Amino acid sequence: MSWIPFKIGQPRKQIVSKTVERDFEREYEKLQKLEEQTKKLHKDMKKSTEADLAMSKAAVKISGDLLSNPLCEQDLAFLESMTALDTAMKRMDAFNQEKVNQIQKTVIDPLKKYSSVFPSLNMAVKRREQALQDYKRLQSKVEKYEEKEKTGPIMVKLHQAREELKPVREDFEAKNKQLLDEMPKFYNSRIDYFQPSFEALIRAQVQGGFSSELVFLPAPRAARQTDPLSALHVVRPP
Repeated sequence: MSWIPFKIGQPRKQIVSKTVERDFEREYEKLQKLEEQTKKLHKDMKKSTEADLAMSKAAVKISGDLLSNPLCEQDLAFLESMTALDTAMKRMDAFNQEKVNQIQKTVIDPLKKYSSVFPSLNMAVKRREQALQDYKRLQSKVEKYEEKEKTGPIMVKLHQAREELKPVREDFEAKNKQLLDEMPKFYNSRIDYFQPSFEALIRAQVQGGFSSELVFLPAPRAARQTDPLSALHVVRPP
């Protein structure tokens, strides 16, 4: 895989089965794609809210410009229409600002928080890979001494190499097991983590679809403040 930073001679004894290695690579590739998609979604959501705000601000400016048109001083009916339009655009802008604030809290911020987990995960994978390379190097060293004539000095070196190998093997096996256990759990937790956020996004967009009715409302209705993270049943990212 592209993420493996080391290339060394392989020991003759297979220390990690092909099945385990394939399982590890498959789970890590899924998380790499998840990281890429999460970052892209976070970026796109920010762009969307910025464009949304820019549009409503532009509408307010247009209605303000029309209201200041000299025609309003000459035509009372035109003045009343432009006043109503200006009031409606300002209410729509206030409603839109509230909607964007809710999307920031319920979607954008959770996306950012979720993305913050991946650097730690990637570092754990690198540490596992380093442990694997150390394991392979010392296993090759043990095999080299095992092939030599069993003289006194060679047996001493073989014993030393085996003693050196033992903690390195245990360290790799512990790192490997932890990642094989945790990577699928983290990947599967994404639905529970993001479902409240996307439900909040849908509610915000549905409410936004009725913004044209604000012309007839005395004031914009504030959206209910919610914290999507409070609905999670999984371990939250740090």
